[in-house]
Amino acid sequence: MRIAILGGTFNPPHIGHLIIGERAHSVLKLDRVFFIPANIPPIKEKFTEIGKHHRLKMTQLATKDNPHFTVLDWELQRGGVSYTIDTVNEIRAKLSPTEIYLIMGWDQALIFDKWKAHDKLLELCKLVVFTRPGYEGTLPAILKGSQTLPLYIDVSSSMIRDMLTRGESIRYLVPNTVISYIYKHKLYGVKGHDFFLAR
Repeated sequence: MRIAILGGTFNPPHIGHLIIGERAHSVLKLDRVFFIPANIPPIKEKFTEIGKHHRLKMTQLATKDNPHFTVLDWELQRGGVSYTIDTVNEIRAKLSPTEIYLIMGWDQALIFDKWKAHDKLLELCKLVVFTRPGYEGTLPAILKGSQTLPLYIDVSSSMIRDMLTRGESIRYLVPNTVISYIYKHKLYGVKGHDFFLAR
């Protein structure tokens, strides 16, 4: 089984995550793409936890209509700081995949040498780096030979959170199921109803 791992806080999940997963599945001819919400990210500044159960549920809602996507809550269940090497070892032990692709964004690629056991990850996984407009350039020497794929759009969870704080519509940037969930549970300081969605 050829798989890819797409980790993150998914705070909230958005179309960029879904496009990355779909492009990886299509271009790399994968059997499965695993979305893995982190419990506590090791290198994430200003991480504001809204409740890991909310992040898990939103990720499940965002991916539920794609048969190639699977959400794993292993890092949430494991607790503590989420290190990718631990997750990769668990996946190898439980699923025995023939190939593991590790998906990351350009910002994470630039600091990959700070990841725990990054040298071991390079042995166990094939790295795929997605670029966003304005985030292209030369990969660090440690990632020489890694595959890069363009995302074509520039969208991030922090951008989504800022838009919600300003009371702006995030329609088409986030799946409707996730928007409804955000408004139902009053996440990110939203008020009122999901009036941006068609009734």
